[in-house]
Amino acid sequence: MRIFEIVYWAGIFIEMVIRAPLRKTWKESAKTDQRVSQTEKILLGLLSIVMVIIPLIYSATNWLEFANYNLPAWMGWFGVFLLICALLIFMRAHMDLKSNWSPTLEIFEKHTLVTNGIYGYIRHPMYASQWLWVIAQILLLQNWFAGPIDLLFFIPFYILRVQAEEKMMIDVFGDQYREYMKKVGGVIPKWSIFR
Repeated sequence: MRIFEIVYWAGIFIEMVIRAPLRKTWKESAKTDQRVSQTEKILLGLLSIVMVIIPLIYSATNWLEFANYNLPAWMGWFGVFLLICALLIFMRAHMDLKSNWSPTLEIFEKHTLVTNGIYGYIRHPMYASQWLWVIAQILLLQNWFAGPIDLLFFIPFYILRVQAEEKMMIDVFGDQYREYMKKVGGVIPKWSIFR
């Protein structure tokens, strides 16, 4: 259904709008530490291709039609729900990070450890939003190249990026970050009846 493709592209646009104000601040901020590996750069480039370029080819042409699959309509609508959840988490994460946001692994001169807002529940809300996004993409873009392929590239990116990010945060914030890790889940909240 075309409506699901439209929702997907609306989601891409909304993500760009959410990030736009912080990009300017990020570019102007003085950095004290940058840890971007060549592997990460390659995976980020591949993620851009499978999140934008291939879906664009799928939506704008019939070149990938041979790889289409059909899911029940309710699954597409569930994809819409997941995409909305992903965008809400994405927006909240950016609102809470403010000038601490960076698209790569970087530390700024005035960097602070953010543990409030959504970061009081999960340490990596942007990755949580991306997990929801890649599942939504499978349901919205019902094509083997435009849909599930994003998941194949996101998994190794997530594993590498989170390990490197957690190491950087421990290096910079030490015991403060270790305590935060004990209390707050990675992409899923730590719920406890004893809290």
